[in-house]
Amino acid sequence: MTSDTRLLCEPADHEAEAPGTPASPLSEVGQTLRTGAGRPSVSWPDMADHCVPHAFSDLDAHSDPSRLVTTLNRLSDDPFFASYKQRLHELLRARPGRRILDAGAGTGEAALRLAGASGAAVTACDLSAVMCREMRRNGLPRVAVADAHHLPFRDRVFDGVLADRVLQHVNDPGKAVTELLRVTRPGGRIVVCDPDTGTQALALEDEDLAEKVLSLRRTKNIRNGTFARTVPGLFADHGLEDIHAEARTLLIRDPESVDGTMGIRDWAGAFADRGYLGRAEADRFNALLDKAIGNDRFLYAVTYFLTAATVPGNPGGSTL
Repeated sequence: MTSDTRLLCEPADHEAEAPGTPASPLSEVGQTLRTGAGRPSVSWPDMADHCVPHAFSDLDAHSDPSRLVTTLNRLSDDPFFASYKQRLHELLRARPGRRILDAGAGTGEAALRLAGASGAAVTACDLSAVMCREMRRNGLPRVAVADAHHLPFRDRVFDGVLADRVLQHVNDPGKAVTELLRVTRPGGRIVVCDPDTGTQALALEDEDLAEKVLSLRRTKNIRNGTFARTVPGLFADHGLEDIHAEARTLLIRDPESVDGTMGIRDWAGAFADRGYLGRAEADRFNALLDKAIGNDRFLYAVTYFLTAATVPGNPGGSTL
């Protein structure tokens, strides 16, 4: 952990490892943070047995985390994701001399772009030690392994906070938003984005089967699949100002995205493994998927909501 990052953290919350202590996944990225009163900075998500865990809900527990790193790198090059990420950065209003937190930063690629384009000092954090190592590898200077529910930073230390495709996965998105606001200065910006799985559309010959799979994705796969639509109201409840929301729809017809970017072909099989679909239904889903692709009839769409607001009060300005 760099000295810049330590300055942002609670002063009594950094604990050095004892001499001879084996390196932990946290220490490999420079983190032995605690968020106060013995509360660890990392709290791996508890996914109920009745759910089909989404890979990004607990990335470090995935059998092949490198595959997920590759997925995020692929997404960063996709025109849709690059475009809306650029818009998120505009909504942050970052500029030189400002401190920005990218919570759930993944590989850190977007944080690097934001820092380079705006001149702001960007701190990136993620629940995943794997992702934090990737951020370090990519050259991010300020990285912290951290749980969005218990951020290891002082109150009102950032001029802007960003959470992109994060709140859909956390245990308690409302609590995570409260934490993001806690570390944001008066006059600072909060910007969040998530897809709303309630807006999904999938064109298959068997519409009932398509809807069944999409319904399972809404209710069993993504923890907070429709949370994105509630964010403007949540921001209003917190008394935020200048609340602004936008919608961007991802539309996929490219067959490569079925297996690559979105992994649609894996959905039905995962639900069958948990008993939510019969194996014959899962096989039929994939057969119809292939048929739709072969006949140039395949279509998948989902809408992302981008929401931004300003924390009320007089900005004090950052001292870097």
